Amino acid sequence: MATLKLRVTGMTCGHCQAKVEQALRGMAGVFTAVVDLPDGEAEVDFDDDATTVDQLIHAVERAGYGAKLAG
Repeated sequence: MATLKLRVTGMTCGHCQAKVEQALRGMAGVFTAVVDLPDGEAEVDFDDDATTVDQLIHAVERAGYGAKLAG
């Protein structure tokens, strides 16, 4: 299991937050995804044998938001 933080851009409301969480949780191998709207970050616990960081970033982008590794 791996944990990462993504910097998510473009979120302005609770609906945006929920949409990003839903996009991440819908990925194979994702155990949890918690999005912090004020900080613009998503913390994701996932099986790195089932999905990659790039796939998680693309899931957020498909939902209509920007994403990159935080830090």
